[in-house]
Amino acid sequence: MSRVTRRPRAGFALLLVALLAGSYALDAQVTSDRLLRAASEPHNWLTYGGTYTSQRYSTLDQITPANVARLESKWVVQNQVFGAWQSNPIVVDGVMYITQRPNDVMAVDAKTGALYWLYRHTPSADAKVCCGANNRGVAILGDLVFMGTLDARLIAIDRVSGKARWNIAVGDVKTGYSITMAPLVIKDKVLVGVGGGEYGIRGFVAAYDAKTGKEVWKFHTIPGPGEPGHDTWEGDDWKTGGAPAWVTGSYDPALNLVYWGIGNPGPDWNPKQRPGDNLYADCAIALDADTGKLKWYFQFTPNDPYDYDAVQVPVLVDRVWKGQPRKLMLWANRNGFFYVLDRVTGEYLSGTPFVKVNWASGLDAKGRPQQTPQPLGSPTYPGNQGGTNWYLPGYSPRTGLFYFSAWENYGTIYRPEEQEYKPGQLFTGGGFSVVTPAPGAPTIGIGRRGPINNWTDEVGNGAVMAMDPDTGQVKWKLRQFDVTDAGMLTTASDLLFTGGREGHFMALDARTGALLFKASLGGQIVMGPVTYMVDGKQYVTVIAGNALFSFGLRD
Repeated sequence: MSRVTRRPRAGFALLLVALLAGSYALDAQVTSDRLLRAASEPHNWLTYGGTYTSQRYSTLDQITPANVARLESKWVVQNQVFGAWQSNPIVVDGVMYITQRPNDVMAVDAKTGALYWLYRHTPSADAKVCCGANNRGVAILGDLVFMGTLDARLIAIDRVSGKARWNIAVGDVKTGYSITMAPLVIKDKVLVGVGGGEYGIRGFVAAYDAKTGKEVWKFHTIPGPGEPGHDTWEGDDWKTGGAPAWVTGSYDPALNLVYWGIGNPGPDWNPKQRPGDNLYADCAIALDADTGKLKWYFQFTPNDPYDYDAVQVPVLVDRVWKGQPRKLMLWANRNGFFYVLDRVTGEYLSGTPFVKVNWASGLDAKGRPQQTPQPLGSPTYPGNQGGTNWYLPGYSPRTGLFYFSAWENYGTIYRPEEQEYKPGQLFTGGGFSVVTPAPGAPTIGIGRRGPINNWTDEVGNGAVMAMDPDTGQVKWKLRQFDVTDAGMLTTASDLLFTGGREGHFMALDARTGALLFKASLGGQIVMGPVTYMVDGKQYVTVIAGNALFSFGLRD
């Protein structure tokens, strides 16, 4: 097992770069066509979600339920910067590209973990983020690797030398703009969304020319005067209304539509300060990938007073719905409801609660919530962190099930307050306190599973859930002592790889939820595993705490 703990000496680094450069052939360029056909290259992991559908499903099947117990750690990379590591690796032809806090990019040998190069960007001292100095990864096209930064810049890095080719400003760092998401490459463009919703920004998604960094289009997630939806804001509230886009979207090439989840309006917890539905906050949006023009939207939580960001990754699935083939979008939302939408039109098809919900009594025929605000001082369920959050979901076309991490029986008591906007300062409109299960209440540990009739049957904390999209019913769940932020990965051998805050890396039977493998890695797992193959051997890589582990079968 190799371990990377420091940057190589200059001469050795140059040798590694030379070896890396020599290993590349012209046909190894990551073209837009390769990204379109990413599913046909299961030995690689070419995009944030594995493919443009964001299903996080791999057709690799060397690791199976019969041999998964033979998994062992093959190599480890230690994060050189302390803090929660939330990056999603990209793997291309035996090379892994990964970010570390706050804005480093590393290229490592995907077979051994040996470091080829490290690019370091030091964010401006003016950079500010509400919830951690995180970066969730890179995108790649041709000979360039793209990273967004905490000071709202987009950087193109030469994938062989590790040197910056261009570096542009995307937003004004002094007023709270940032980028924490992995970019999304579509055709010859690099798409990013911005964070900063808690600082009173006006959110947007923008596309840039991959070769030059020149802006091609920008879609503001809060419509300005004269634009459709502007009347859902009062006065000048739209100027500081938040609606960030801080998690990577998905793409349907046949429709040429890019889908993005949009965050909460601001100030977060005082909706009376921003009357109206507050479009396009808490929405799924569909944009023309060439122009950025809005094709449709669906709002999950109008005039959101609960910080229910809808930044979850849209999962795109083609399957039969009510007897007819349809292009669907599956979405477990932070507000506690699981949704099925038609991704061609945005039509609402179904919505069911998957955790305890008391902020709404249900959804009407068009999916609009029938809100039931709780009295001041009383808890709202789900709480401020939501029934789920940005944690990476998954879908297996073999099982037909949708998988995600959920927080059960967690509520919040909100305290709305009037607040004056000041540029660059937090603009949240109050605060909250968390309600947790009462002391002595039963909790369910790892390994407890089985059919679930409803979410009130037992008290739990975190859970991995397997959802039947047709019925909105949870087919099985695996409960954990602690809450979980882990993402999902399924494979053609019907394995589900995931983890949790307890630091256990797990392989489950994707059909039943049976626990087949568990390794204690000593740090919380807050990202989704990825899988790839080098020299005929399948690896599964996962980040736990401050280290990245690559597992393979014991020889």
